[in-house]
Amino acid sequence: MRKAARAALTRVFTAGGAFALTAVLLAQGPTNASTGGAHAGDPTPGPTPSPAPTATATATATATATATPDPAVSPAPSPSASAHAAVPVGTKVRTFSYGQHPRQRMDVWWNSTGPRRPAVFIVHGGWWSSGDKRSLTSISQSYVRLGYTVVNMNYRLSGDAPWPAQRTDALSVIKTVRRHAALFNTDPDRYVLVGFSAGGHIATALGTYGDGLPGLRGVVGISPVVSPLASYEDGSDPLADAAVRKLRKSAALLAGGCTPGRCSRAWSSMEVAFHASPGDAPVLTFHSDDEFVPPYQSEILRQELLAVGVPMTIMTMPGTRHSSALYREPGVAETVQAWIASRLNR
Repeated sequence: MRKAARAALTRVFTAGGAFALTAVLLAQGPTNASTGGAHAGDPTPGPTPSPAPTATATATATATATATPDPAVSPAPSPSASAHAAVPVGTKVRTFSYGQHPRQRMDVWWNSTGPRRPAVFIVHGGWWSSGDKRSLTSISQSYVRLGYTVVNMNYRLSGDAPWPAQRTDALSVIKTVRRHAALFNTDPDRYVLVGFSAGGHIATALGTYGDGLPGLRGVVGISPVVSPLASYEDGSDPLADAAVRKLRKSAALLAGGCTPGRCSRAWSSMEVAFHASPGDAPVLTFHSDDEFVPPYQSEILRQELLAVGVPMTIMTMPGTRHSSALYREPGVAETVQAWIASRLNR
C-alpha cells in the first residue's frame, strides 16, 4: 500500500469510531463484522423459496499474454430490443423486474435446451450514482456466446438509496435467478460475478457477504473500488486529479452523505476487506498501473482473504485505462474468461 495512503487511513476513525483502521487491515482475523456476517438491510443469504490464470497467492502479475429480486417478486418480463442482437440461435433474452423500483431490472440471456448451464452475473459501474446495464450489453453477449446463462443487472443508485441498497439489490437478483433456475435452465450452484469499477465494489462485497453465498464460485473485479475508505482519503489530497476527488465525493454519497468519522458503521459495512471469511469465493481483479482506482486497493482485500485461506489474484496492465476500457485491452478478456471457466469447471 502507498505509504501516504497507509498513514491517511490510520486517521479515518477517531477515538469515537468503531476501531483503528490500520489495526483492522493489518492484524484483523476473520470477523464478518460484529454480527457474525449479518448485515442490516440485506436479505439473509441461503436457500430461497420456490413461486488465464488460476487464483493463487501471487501478489501481482502482468497480463501480457492471452490465457488459454426482491425475493417475494416473481420476474415479470418486458421487451429489451437492444439486448437481442448478436447471440446464438435458440438463445432467449428478456428484461425482468425483480422489485418495484424502476432501477430493479435485469436482462437475462438463457437457452432452454440441453443441460443446465452455469451463470455469469454482470454488474455495471458509474460512481454508484450513474451508469446502466446497457453499457455492458456487448460484454454480456460475449459470455452468452461462450455458453453461459448471463444476467446483466441494474440496481438502485446512491441517489435513490444509500448503501447497502446496492448490495441488497444484487443479492435479490441472485436469489431471483436461483429461485427460477429451472425457467432459465441454469445451475443455481454454479455462478460467478463480474463487476466493473463501482460495480466491482458491489461484486466483491457480495464475495465477502456472510460466510460465502450459496453457489458462488468466483468474483471478478475490473478496476474495482475495493476500499471506499482508501478512495475517500486519496481524494482529500489537494493535488489529486479530478477523478480521484470525484471518487471521494461519490463514496461519501454512497454512505448517505456522511463522513467516515461520523458514520463509521456505514463505512465499515462498505469496506469489503473487513468482512473476509473462510467461506468466501476466490477473487480475480484487474487494474491499470496508473488508473484512479489503484491496485493497492485490491492488495488490502487480498491480504485479508489470504489470512483466512481464500485465494485472490491481482493482475495489472500498463497505463491508465479504467473499467470496460481496461477489459477491452488485449489479453484481459481472455484471461478473465479462462479464470471463470476454471472456477465453473467448463
